[in-house]
Amino acid sequence: MISFIRIDDRMIHGQTCTRWSLEYPCTGLIAINDKAASTPVLKAAYKNASDKKTFVWTLADWQAKKEKVLASQDQYFLIAKNPVDMAKVLLDQPFDPGTREICVGPCNDRPGAVKLGNNQSITQEEAEAFEKLMAAGYNIEFALIKEAAIGNWKKFRGQFGFN
Repeated sequence: MISFIRIDDRMIHGQTCTRWSLEYPCTGLIAINDKAASTPVLKAAYKNASDKKTFVWTLADWQAKKEKVLASQDQYFLIAKNPVDMAKVLLDQPFDPGTREICVGPCNDRPGAVKLGNNQSITQEEAEAFEKLMAAGYNIEFALIKEAAIGNWKKFRGQFGFN
């Protein structure tokens, strides 16, 4: 079962492992990112960042293993590094995660990105992914931590040409 869906450019770190797991109990973390899963040093770093069962998978790995995850008695956080990857996970490889809530954490400032809040900037391509996720029925909330949420995707979408 998926207890929490998060988009976070750092994927697995102290805030994910401690703070959010208090809000949404979990027994394991699943980070989906082709580069991290294919780079032994990155994969090891992410796996060692948590004392929970931690998996770092490619999109193809997720596709092959998702039914086993959903059938498990364990509760997992599902984490992607960016909204484009999360849209692929949730929409291109459809399944019912059991929750329609997506929490967006850190998205670093980058050239071409629009700053929404502290350490939360997104590109037009990422905005398009958020729009697709919202159209599919997902509620998207921007929050580094729960009590510092800056708002829902509906608040920001007009800045990217969506009405």
